[in-house]
Amino acid sequence: MDELWRESASSLAELIRRGEVTSREVARAHLGRIEEVNSALNAVVEVRESEVLEAADAADAHQRSGGSLGVLHGVPFTVKTNLDVSGYATTQGTAAYRDVVATRDAPIVERLRAAGAVVLARTNMPDLGLRVNTESSLYGATHNPWRHGVTAGGSSGGDAAALAAGMSPLGLGNDIGGSLRNPAYCCGVASLKPSRGRIPRGNPSALDLPPLNSQIMAVDGLLARRVGDLREALSVVAGAHQNDPLSLDVALRGAPVARRVALVAEPEGGATDPAIAEGVRAAGRALAAAGYEVEQIAPPLLSECYVNWGELMWTSLRVIRSRLEAVMGPDARRYLELTDVEFAPVSGPSQALMHETRFRIARAWRQFFTTYPLVVGPTWTQPPFPLGADVVDREGAWRVVEMCRFVLPANLLGLPVACVATGLNDGLPTGVQVIGDRFREDLCLDAADVIEHSLGVLTPIDPRGPS
Repeated sequence: MDELWRESASSLAELIRRGEVTSREVARAHLGRIEEVNSALNAVVEVRESEVLEAADAADAHQRSGGSLGVLHGVPFTVKTNLDVSGYATTQGTAAYRDVVATRDAPIVERLRAAGAVVLARTNMPDLGLRVNTESSLYGATHNPWRHGVTAGGSSGGDAAALAAGMSPLGLGNDIGGSLRNPAYCCGVASLKPSRGRIPRGNPSALDLPPLNSQIMAVDGLLARRVGDLREALSVVAGAHQNDPLSLDVALRGAPVARRVALVAEPEGGATDPAIAEGVRAAGRALAAAGYEVEQIAPPLLSECYVNWGELMWTSLRVIRSRLEAVMGPDARRYLELTDVEFAPVSGPSQALMHETRFRIARAWRQFFTTYPLVVGPTWTQPPFPLGADVVDREGAWRVVEMCRFVLPANLLGLPVACVATGLNDGLPTGVQVIGDRFREDLCLDAADVIEHSLGVLTPIDPRGPS
């Protein structure tokens, strides 16, 4: 079959399952695509062809022997460089960690491999994942497949760009401030930020325990070109794991609820580009046509969400700031400096107040979800910016923070979010987030599926432009 790299992860799994193609043929197609187009993007930063083909051959041998097949058996996937893959360095995008070689897989990688999926390559990210722009002091910048010189988003930008260009059908990343959703939006692909605890975390190579902001707000998650692939992959990687004391076994489908959506085309806290707001409204129309009741209303305490996320993020960063700066490149350090905020001095009372505020916000959102089980709004409120624009000056850095504001509540509250593209604005993607209550990934994915079916799939594309 020609151009297997164009197929979705689910389609590839079905072709392999039916014996129409082999895992080796699928792997070769994606290795060839990486060789063909990665130089235009710098999305993939490490690939070991012989190991990929050896794993694909093992998947084919297992199938020939009559072994049971997982839903993504034989399908290749890419992995962000801050997730452990046995035998690879977990560099986190910085030269200081280039020799931190993992001896075991992160739980999300372990589960995909155990189900027969094949590690294809490692993908780029900014230093320690602390920018929404994928520019690494170790690997360099990743370009947006839609326009050279524009950000692919961050921090999982390498995976999103690889997906959009057909180099990978499925990617693994993580998210503490939109790092799965930002690049999905910029590159026009889909992503799933799960509820905290749904997908287990915990790199075996980690030298330190995760800081408080990470324990509360960070998740590992999934990127793909189609929403259905996110659903299939979630079924493989979800559930409790011994490495993550916060991980849980929770049913993947919950009780029926009202099909009611709160539509937020222009979230408070800053301006929203009209084309992006129109993409949100188009998603609302698609949902309404499918039988959802759609109302233009914002969830409560949005501004308080933004501030509380910042308090929690920066309280933790200040504790480990000297350790971070010791291993980060100059641009990454500059972004931290430009976006630093002077919150109240850290003390017992200030810490208590911060967490009391978070509880108050969470309670208000839970009450809101009883009436509106889904919230649909923009991912970024402005188009993707030129590479490097986030570190020019303080004004530019805060302009970037402002455009990302609507991603923050889901991290603060541990909520699931499915991202899906809605179209193009001046040649660059637009998209929406579908946010649900904790552990209602099923509702988010159902609604995102409807939007995707109505508005279409944008990728894969050729990042080199028309020939």
